Amino acid sequence: MEMNKITTEEERYEEGVKASQVMLNGKTEGEAEPNPYSKLQSPPEDVYSEAFYAGAPDKPKADKQIVGNTRLYRAVCVLLAIISLILLLVIIILGVKLQKGPAECPEREGAVKANRQSPSFTSTCSYEQCQAHLPSIEVKYRSCPQCANGWVTFDGTCFFLSTFRLSWDESQKNCSSRGGSLAVVNDPLFQYFLTKEGKMNYWIGLRKKNNAWTWINNAALQKGYWADDRTEGDCGILNSGDPPEKNWVTASCQAYTYFICQMRL
Repeated sequence: MEMNKITTEEERYEEGVKASQVMLNGKTEGEAEPNPYSKLQSPPEDVYSEAFYAGAPDKPKADKQIVGNTRLYRAVCVLLAIISLILLLVIIILGVKLQKGPAECPEREGAVKANRQSPSFTSTCSYEQCQAHLPSIEVKYRSCPQCANGWVTFDGTCFFLSTFRLSWDESQKNCSSRGGSLAVVNDPLFQYFLTKEGKMNYWIGLRKKNNAWTWINNAALQKGYWADDRTEGDCGILNSGDPPEKNWVTASCQAYTYFICQMRL
């Protein structure tokens, strides 16, 4: 009995050991852990997501750089706009100054004062007396050139003595195209100056209308310097070859001769 009992216990013990090994083997085969290198061979998607989020902090830096560049561009644009406005203002100021023209030169002012202080010329003034005063006045005015090339300046007036001949009407049109008109010689100083400067016979702005001599500006003739032997005609000519006291003659307005243009400064 005892031997049978011992045998039975041994058999039970062996059966238990075998059952334990079977269980261990089953667990080993079914529940074996995967190869750790398999994760490296086929990494999960979480790895890329982690890599993405690992670089995410660089994005704010790029945004800050873009914002900084935008501010720099805006500052440059504002600076260029300010410079453009300053240049525009300078151009406007220069344009206004050019429209106003140059200031009156001191030489001319001094000549005017000297002219006012000089003795007035009357109808009895001699050629020598007028000629004695002309050089000083003429030099002062010519030291301040304000007339166009080809014009001469005297007593605040520009005169153009032509070198070609036209009729009276054509001469007036030519003077108008130059910005002036035929000369109005209503001052003894003008009369003596033009006689001295000229060397030919010149149309002046004097014409007969309704049997009355009238200047081109519609002013009536007050003082004339008519020659004793003037011919018939309706337009006036200044003959610079004769004395200034009597060198006006008349001719047909259709005749051709030189002319004198006048333009006030």
